Amino acid sequence: MLSKRVIPCLDVRDGRLTKGIKFKGNVDIGDPVETARLYYEQGADEIVFYDITASSDGRSIMLDVVDRVASQIFIPFSVGGGISTVEHMRAVLLAGAEKVSVNSAAVKNPDIISKGAAAFGSQAIVVGMDVLKVDKSEQIPSGYEIVIHGGRKRMGLDAIDWAKTVEALGAGELCVNSIDADGTKDGYELTLTRMVCEAVTIPVIASGGAGNPQHMVEAVTQGKATAALIASIVHYGEYTIPQLKQHMSGQGVKVRMVW
Repeated sequence: MLSKRVIPCLDVRDGRLTKGIKFKGNVDIGDPVETARLYYEQGADEIVFYDITASSDGRSIMLDVVDRVASQIFIPFSVGGGISTVEHMRAVLLAGAEKVSVNSAAVKNPDIISKGAAAFGSQAIVVGMDVLKVDKSEQIPSGYEIVIHGGRKRMGLDAIDWAKTVEALGAGELCVNSIDADGTKDGYELTLTRMVCEAVTIPVIASGGAGNPQHMVEAVTQGKATAALIASIVHYGEYTIPQLKQHMSGQGVKVRMVW
């Protein structure tokens, strides 16, 4: 059995670590380079880095910050935000990332997924999905809609249909973020997570809502995710990564405990 992964997420704005609730009210909470190294030393399985305003600002990602983070950690490193071309992907990978995450750009131009997979391999292409719960309709039969530009623009696109599409295009992994749960610490959106996991065969990261270690257990058991993304509960010092992993292991979840 593969170990379930614990993945801290660093949302970065203007080169600083930031955190909000439901994609709003972001506040500065520190230096992303120092924070990434701390989580690496604590035993994180991977680090995810999002330049959260790159797409909405219409600019490319801050490569200098990517380079500085990559120099401090020796675990898989996934980077997203403002990546809209294969050239952007190449630049991010050359700066030290193992994976690139595309979200808004993939919705607007799905070819970026297949072109990226052809150039760098599916294992390097993560598709981020920002999802809002809505009323079920003919257009959105699952009741979950894709939203882009950091939660600012609804797309009229069904999240489950989109997950299947991006897998077919060559994505190697999905990161499913519930906007409704983001930053609330009330738990992951398990129904959404499970629906996506059952619709695809590639790994799925659950994102949005972790408030305690049991929420992470639920994400990888009830939600069927292969990894749990975390932010607030470690950024604010409520839990360390070893504490989270010890709880998960105690609940029968296989996690990497040696580092």
